[in-house]
Amino acid sequence: MNRAAAKHLIERYFRQLTEGCGNGACTNEFCASCCDFRPLDNNSAAAKALELFKINAKLCNPHPSKKDSGADDEDDKMSDGDPCPTKEDFSDVHYLTEATICMLLSSCEEEGDYSALVRVIGRVFSNTEILMKSFRKDDPDAAENSFKTTDESDKKENQSERPSESLGAGALPEESPRDADDLLEVSVDIEAVRRVYDKLLTNEQVEAALVNAIIYLTPNMELDLEYLDVYETNPDYLNIFIIVMENSNLHSPEYLEVALPQFCKAMSKLPVAALARLSKLWSTYELRHIRRMMETFQQLITFTVVSNEYDGENLVNDDETVVAATQCLKVVFYASIQGGDVDVEHNEDEEEDSESDELTLHELLGEERLYKKGPRVDPLERELCVRALDSINPLIPFEDFINESLNEVVEMDKDFTFFKINAESKFSFQTCPFILSVITKSQGLYYDNRIRMYSERRLTALYSMVQGQQPNPYLKLKVRRDHIIDDALVRLEMISMENPSDLKKQLFVEFEGEQGVDEGGVSKEFFQLVLEEIFNPDIGMFTYDDDTKLFWFNSSSLENEAQYTLVGLVLGLAIYNNCILDVHFPMVVYRKLMGKKGTSLDLSDSHPALHQSLKNLLEYSGDVKEDMMLTFQISHTDLFGNPVLYDLKEEGDQIPVTEENRQEFVDLYADYILNTSVERQFKAFKKGFLMVTNESPLKYLFRPEEVEMLICGSRKLDFEALEKTTEYDGGYSKDSQIIKDFWETIHSFGEEQKRLFLQFTTGTDRAPVGGLGKLKMIIAKNGSDTDRLPTSHTCFNALLLPEYSSKEKLRERLLKAITYAKGFGML
Repeated sequence: MNRAAAKHLIERYFRQLTEGCGNGACTNEFCASCCDFRPLDNNSAAAKALELFKINAKLCNPHPSKKDSGADDEDDKMSDGDPCPTKEDFSDVHYLTEATICMLLSSCEEEGDYSALVRVIGRVFSNTEILMKSFRKDDPDAAENSFKTTDESDKKENQSERPSESLGAGALPEESPRDADDLLEVSVDIEAVRRVYDKLLTNEQVEAALVNAIIYLTPNMELDLEYLDVYETNPDYLNIFIIVMENSNLHSPEYLEVALPQFCKAMSKLPVAALARLSKLWSTYELRHIRRMMETFQQLITFTVVSNEYDGENLVNDDETVVAATQCLKVVFYASIQGGDVDVEHNEDEEEDSESDELTLHELLGEERLYKKGPRVDPLERELCVRALDSINPLIPFEDFINESLNEVVEMDKDFTFFKINAESKFSFQTCPFILSVITKSQGLYYDNRIRMYSERRLTALYSMVQGQQPNPYLKLKVRRDHIIDDALVRLEMISMENPSDLKKQLFVEFEGEQGVDEGGVSKEFFQLVLEEIFNPDIGMFTYDDDTKLFWFNSSSLENEAQYTLVGLVLGLAIYNNCILDVHFPMVVYRKLMGKKGTSLDLSDSHPALHQSLKNLLEYSGDVKEDMMLTFQISHTDLFGNPVLYDLKEEGDQIPVTEENRQEFVDLYADYILNTSVERQFKAFKKGFLMVTNESPLKYLFRPEEVEMLICGSRKLDFEALEKTTEYDGGYSKDSQIIKDFWETIHSFGEEQKRLFLQFTTGTDRAPVGGLGKLKMIIAKNGSDTDRLPTSHTCFNALLLPEYSSKEKLRERLLKAITYAKGFGML
């Protein structure tokens, strides 16, 4: 059955459900004329009509009395949506143009009656066929005839040649009749549409007609897209979405209740190829238009979230409006990326993971879906051949796509389950990570890490039962403080070679000769001590820039690759075990970890002096060759201060830098400094990092700047926020005098003293993701007035504070405690 016949039958079912057949004695339970029939609204009737069509349900013939009333008129009513044709209703208008609208407006203004315009707008905007042909650059009738004679004759052949969605990102086979430019080209005159909306939206009657028309239009669109594949048949179906989205009032309350939610649901049914085409088109718009669309979808999400109550039973993931609007927002998100500065090249070579017995064992336990290897690839991302990671400067900042109202109600434990297991049947907001804050995404990562830890415990228990050995459910490291690098390196290297899966176990650190039990605090100090030694300039693994306060890989380092692998392991283990590290790397390190090579743009924070010099070279207006006297051979100093020469191109010393090739010189220079010169060191570093995170959704969920925040925490220390969230125990409360004195003392500390206090209490001097307000510190009473120092349980962020007799004594005891604190002992 062709599309026209199918649509005609569905319309007959719809009329049967809404108007009946006219026979008062009808016994068809699916007919409105039946005495037992329960009336349906238009939306329910449309959905029911589709069900009846699919099961080939009984269809009544019109009763003679109904035939006499004019069935043909009813057909016209269904197709044209004009309930009361009159002489001046412009019923001969089969599509709209800017000229037609201007003529209608002029006529209505002369008569002082806009009813004819309202009827035409209602009829056109409620009919997919008419709206699709409206506001065209060409003649719609000619285009329609051309389409019928060419596209339909080739449809079967093209369907067999159409590329499947499983092809590589955006890959099109040679037989494809459309290239990228054709896909971007649309037949709608967008500027004309905008001018028309500017004229129409000033009239309240017309706006009401637009709202009602969209409400009537969208259920039919949803059915067309879901069951009739209309876009594949006619790509110009996309015109409807382009035209509707140019309405600048879509964010207003009149649309938010019904019209916009239904429109988003229809848009979410578009195939990936259509969404990609829409995203590419929108990426060519001016910023104000893209921002307006982003704000429209954001407002719908916020409006829906604050208008409903969600809990463990009623999840926001099940709210069709929020889900559809989020999927539509994704199209704008990628449009913002494509419209800004993008670097789709300069990608690091991906490491190929070898198969291991671990995956087979998970399959035996029925857990393979939880432990899929490698990051996911979004279908729209694949189609567009662009990633968030490729974005250098999007049109709209990434932060503007985060919806705080949604982040407050999403249940990340449930959402994580949908993300990992029920992705086909349940929507997960982690498939649209741009809308989630780094705090919310870190919760999802936390669940992923914990489940892996518990799984490794189970596997260890299973192995121990089979082999009759003592189970070892943790990644245990026993180290000496004065040989911490050697001990950690030897142990971790043995584990990575013998049984890499042990790295996925929960970390448990023990300092030889100390009594501290690791509930998190000992691990924090282990990480800190390892980093202090590794980043010691005397070791020579990293160079330190006094101006930027950042470290970079020493290209002349004499240390072996295992040392750099250890640093990568430490960063991966810190993320995996939810620890904050005091690491000072430029952003390019995190970009490289995520798969991008360093470029000249990255030099601004890693090598600012060099960046400025190269920038001056590019902007120099004089004779570059004669004045600069540069060649494609560069020099730098090694570990011992000796000059090292390097040719950026073969026989670089013979190639002068000129105005024509200076950009190439800058690019090659940056590539050498950020990639080639440190390739050995960084490759080992990344290898260690991926040993822990290779199966994590880290790369899919987080951008490089967010990975830095995961590892390093927040640099801003807001002790006011910490005071508000601190809990008290043992008889203390926020109104206790000792507590008031305590916070006055803390707020009077300098920056360095505040960091020492944070280090003493929590095991790190950095705030967690989201700031100190997320820390949940506990202050417990530890006896009455005494000369003893305050103590802490860094594992639990707990401060044990005696009730000192005076504020001065409190300050003196606290300063001594935080200044000389090192090591672990039992209280």
